[in-house]
This record gives sequence, C-alpha cells and structure tokens, in this order.
Amino acid sequence: MLTLDREESLGELHYDDLNSSIKDTFAAIDRFELQAVEQIRLMHDEQMYTIAGYKNFSEYCQGELRVYGGYRRINQLLGASKVIVAAGELGSQIKNERQARPLLRLAKEPEKLIAAIKLALSSNPNPSESDFAVAANTIAPMPKGKNKFHQEPMVPKNAITISLPEHPRYGESGVICADAPNNLQQIVTFADGERLLVNNTDLDDAIVSDSTERTYPPEYSEAIAALKEQHKLQLERLEQELRIGLQAEVKALAEAQVSEQIQSLQNLYRQQKEENIQLQQRLDEMESLRHLETENQQLKERIRDLENAFEPHQLQDWGNTYTKQSAKALNKKVQEPLEKTIDLRTLAAEPPKENATECLRLMGMALKNLSVAMNNTQALEAAAIILGTSPTQSAVATRTEQLQMLPVAIREIRQVLGRIEFTWQEFWAVAEKYEVIKPDYWAELTTQETDLITQARKNSEQ
Repeated sequence: MLTLDREESLGELHYDDLNSSIKDTFAAIDRFELQAVEQIRLMHDEQMYTIAGYKNFSEYCQGELRVYGGYRRINQLLGASKVIVAAGELGSQIKNERQARPLLRLAKEPEKLIAAIKLALSSNPNPSESDFAVAANTIAPMPKGKNKFHQEPMVPKNAITISLPEHPRYGESGVICADAPNNLQQIVTFADGERLLVNNTDLDDAIVSDSTERTYPPEYSEAIAALKEQHKLQLERLEQELRIGLQAEVKALAEAQVSEQIQSLQNLYRQQKEENIQLQQRLDEMESLRHLETENQQLKERIRDLENAFEPHQLQDWGNTYTKQSAKALNKKVQEPLEKTIDLRTLAAEPPKENATECLRLMGMALKNLSVAMNNTQALEAAAIILGTSPTQSAVATRTEQLQMLPVAIREIRQVLGRIEFTWQEFWAVAEKYEVIKPDYWAELTTQETDLITQARKNSEQ
C-alpha cells in the first residue's frame, strides 16, 4: 500500500499514484473487514462474550462494537462471510460486504450462487454490487409483491424461520418463548441457545399473523375492558353535566334578558305616565287660561257697555228710541247688583223694603230644599204654592231649576237692552233661551224695558 509523505508537496504527486493509493486503501479496509469477520465468528461460535458478562451475542455487539455499526453491521458482515464460504473458489471475487449483500439469499443454494457470480464476471471482469444484484435477480428472480419492510405484523408464540436473506441467521429456525417487547419485534431462541431480538419482517411469512392488534392476557383484557367502561361512563357523566350546565346558563341568560326587558318596560311606563301627567297639567292650565280669557273678554265688553251708557248723548243721537230720563233709569238699573243677599232673620223682623217678589221666590226655593231635607209634605205644598206649580217633588224641582236661571236671564237681557241700539234679532237670540221663564223675567223688567222690547219688535216687523 502506498503511503503519503506529509513533507512531500501535493503538487509534485502524480494523479495515477494518488488514485491507486486511494483504491488500495479501500481494498485493504475491505480485506480487514473480512478478516475481522473470522474473529467475530469465533467470538460467536465459542460464546466467548460470556467471559465479559454479556448474556448473548447481540448484547456484546451493542456494548463493544457500537462505534463500528453495532449488531446490524456485524450481521451484515457475517452474512457476507457465509456467501464467500458458499461460493468456494469464486469467493475471492467478492471483495466486500456490499457485493455479497444481494447474493446472501442464494447462500443456501451454492449452484445458483456460483452461477450468479459467473454471470456477473462475464458482464464485468471487476463486478460491482449492482452487477451482482442483477446477476442474482437473473438467476433467481425476486417474487413480486408488497415490500416487506413496510409490514408490521404480529407473530404468535411458535416455531419460526428467519426468511430475510440479509439476516445472518437466514434459513435457521427458532422458537418464540417470550412476550414481544413491542409490535415490531420478537425474542427468538435458536437451537444453539442464543436469544436474538428479530424484526417481524425478517420472519417466515407463513407464520406471520395478519392481525395488527396486540393480544393481552385475560386478566389484562378484563382490566382494560373495565377501564374502557369506566371511561365511557365518565364521558357520559361529563357530557350530562355539561348539558345541564349549558341549559342552566341559557335559562339564567333568558331570565336576565326577560327581567331586563320588564324593567325597561316599567321605566318606559313610568316615563309615559309622568309625561301624561305633565301634559294633563298643561291642558288644565290652557283650559284655565281659556276661561280666564273668556271672562276677561266679557269684563271688557261689560266695561265698554258701562262706558257707553254713561257717555252723554244728544237727544237726536238716540234716534227717538227713548228719552234721557229712560237712559238714566236704565243706567241706574245696570249699575245695581242683580243679586242681593237676603237675610231670613231680617226678613222675619220686618217686611222687605224692595224686590219683594224675589224674596218670595227665594222663599219658595228654600221651602223646597227644606221639604227634601225634612221629608215634610207641608213644606213641599207651601213651596208649590209659592212657586206656582203642582205639589210634587218633580214639579217643584223643575220649577226650581227654571227659577235658578232667572237672574242670569235678566242680566243677559238687560245687557242687550243697555246697548245704544239693538235689534229684535239680537234680543231674541238671548231671550229664546229663556222662553220657558218669560213670565218670570218679564215681571222683573221695568215698564221702560218692556217698552224698548215692544218697540224693537215693531221695528223688525216693518
């Protein structure tokens, strides 16, 4: 083997020499690997690893040879050694483990193995691993099917056979005598007593179960079933509690919304009620103002009539309607109060000085009220005689209502008569309302007032 002197310049080194040196180095590595295989086989066959306390060969490989590839790499080298031994004289044509790997499945059939090596040499004097792979597939084609490396089957506890050609125990039989550590591997005990951890994909297809479900002892299965049932019950209970909680939350939310709406409606009702009260107060105030305005207007008219009544006029201004003496008398009557308070004690002590008719009328109305209060027939008859009606409650009551209108009728009629000029239509517009008590108010009017009314009627008929 050519070694490289560190002091020699790389520029002075010829390419061919360097290339040859690299190839020789790798060839030496391959030879050393094959030499190491013999030592590894000795360690395996003689079980010398037990001296160091290792229980099996795989444990030894993982403990001592991990940096060199561990148990997997050692298995590959042992497989290459089997191929070289089975090839006999042609074994020297296999330079490394990579070239032996595709030929491992033919190690138990030396004739096919030798034929494959010869076919590879015929196509290439220095065959590579791909040449050996093509030759092996030509001599013994691989069955077409699903890639076994993707299968993860479970293996029952029984006799098995290593079916992977690359496995160092290829073709050997063993027994599964322990529970699998996982779903991908089995612990296999071989005839020599060695126990190996073997992938399920490396085992014989004939005994591989199609089921991917792991089996458990009966007591474990019962415990698992009980746990599943308990878990199911817990899920149902949690679901029920969640449903009840959601219903309660929805109910509380709905009640809160309804309560809020009721409170809002109550507030709106109170607000509307207050507004209605304020509006009614405004209406009452406006009605009061309207009444005051009407009364004010009436007072203004009354003042204007009084002012007109006192204003001196010439005789010709009256149009020969009535004389100054009649005007003075009328003005005097207008200024007098229409209603005076009559004291019964005074009336009992002495006769009335004036307006005896009104006193008698008021006396009749008073007797009517006394008859009702005392349920006295004699008082009712006396009231009927004074008021000039039948001695019955209804007749006396009707007559009393009529006479109560008399002061108002006299006042309104005298307001019309107090004008400087008036027509019959103006008088009749007022007098028509009091037609039922015409004899009564006519008796209260003076002769001058009745003459004015008669003259106005005559003027309207012309």
